[in-house]
Amino acid sequence: MSSQELVTLNVGGKIFTTRFSTIKQFPASRLTRIIDGRDQEFKMVGGQIFVDRDGVLFSFILDFLRTHQLLLPTDFADYLRLQREALFYELDPLIELLNQEHLLQPRPAFLEVHFLNRHTQALFRVFGSCSKTIEMLTGRITVFIEQPSALTWSSNAFPPQMTLLPLPPQRPSYHDLVFQCGSDSTTDNQTGVRYVSIKPDNRKLANGTNVLGLLIDTILMEGFHLVSARTLSSEDKTECYSFERIKRPEAFIMNKTLKPETTIMSEQSQKKK
Repeated sequence: MSSQELVTLNVGGKIFTTRFSTIKQFPASRLTRIIDGRDQEFKMVGGQIFVDRDGVLFSFILDFLRTHQLLLPTDFADYLRLQREALFYELDPLIELLNQEHLLQPRPAFLEVHFLNRHTQALFRVFGSCSKTIEMLTGRITVFIEQPSALTWSSNAFPPQMTLLPLPPQRPSYHDLVFQCGSDSTTDNQTGVRYVSIKPDNRKLANGTNVLGLLIDTILMEGFHLVSARTLSSEDKTECYSFERIKRPEAFIMNKTLKPETTIMSEQSQKKK
């Protein structure tokens, strides 16, 4: 790549070097006129074009020009200032994306875990505002039910041989799941035990408190943070743990039918002819 293909801008004291083609892909923009020397307000000084604007915000503009995507930090709040900069440079596609500010705002996701520890059983119910989070937890949680093996030799001298039957949690709706662990009495008065495993942990746990700790760790690893822990009912002592996660959409892509790279390649092919 030759130096003639590159341009260096000093925007508010921050230095940016990029291709001419990156900056000039929107011919009607003021940014293109600045690079072409058609805007008399901006001059080349010492091999650099000085632009007396916000350099930090220009880094987001240059990233948009390079990727055609608007991807902002989670804690970004300067929408109006970035929109002002886009108006200054006359970048209509970026202005159009920034006009969708309500879509760019961080969107909270909420999750609640209800936990009831009753004698030798523990019951769990997880509610989520995002169905994808519930699907993720459903895929990680497996309930193993202890059952007597059908091939066990019936003799009082030996205890029955037990097998573990894996089952997914119950899904009453798209936004919640239910499962339990511990021991319960079956119709034939034999005691079966329900174990819970949560990937990637391979342990099979029957103690409700241990399962609760592992479940909370899993939720925290997904970017949630604990908002509150309280007791819902003094009678059955159901515990409720509330979680929240702030997540921004990954990226907004510019709606453009013809990519600038295609235009540049076609111009080069015409010059060769």
